[in-house]
Amino acid sequence: MTVTIPLFPLNAVLFPGGVMPLRVFEPRYLDMVSDSLRNDTAIGVVLIKDGHETGAAANTCNVGTLSVISYWNRRPDGLLGITLRGTQRFQVITQTVRPNQLILAEIEPLENIAAIAVPPKYRSLSDLLRKILTQLEPPYCTIPAYYDDLEWVSARLCELLPLPLPLKQELLMSDDTLHRIECLHASMQQVEAV
Repeated sequence: MTVTIPLFPLNAVLFPGGVMPLRVFEPRYLDMVSDSLRNDTAIGVVLIKDGHETGAAANTCNVGTLSVISYWNRRPDGLLGITLRGTQRFQVITQTVRPNQLILAEIEPLENIAAIAVPPKYRSLSDLLRKILTQLEPPYCTIPAYYDDLEWVSARLCELLPLPLPLKQELLMSDDTLHRIECLHASMQQVEAV
């Protein structure tokens, strides 16, 4: 079943179960946030392939994450602060750009990946994530934690570790949790070897 949603093109990748705090200042996105809050509708977070977060509509990846606004506030700098919570991956079917450069997309939701127990080989990654999250401020340190779920652990590590954005996008698109954790493990070993 397809639905139409606004897209929020960013230089970041959000996974289901994750959170993303943002500052919103462009009129098109302020309108998008207002509509989402008023109508309790989702926003699609997508990685930018070509272009920028501001100005003309960017060229985006075709797989993103549906998100809902879990928190909002007026920041001391006068900007709107929001926290998006990822709920489900989606595939873009078609896109249209409004005159204000807001992208509307017809999307098809993708099935959420089932939980899988963390194998002993990867318990160190679960422990690493626990250390990272306890050192971060809200909203990261306040999200529900599932350190025994390899899908949840791998998604949070993908979001938080300084990995190249194309790799994060590739891992978001993967339906294979073991492949994702293997890639993360290999990337971390390369960093440690340097």
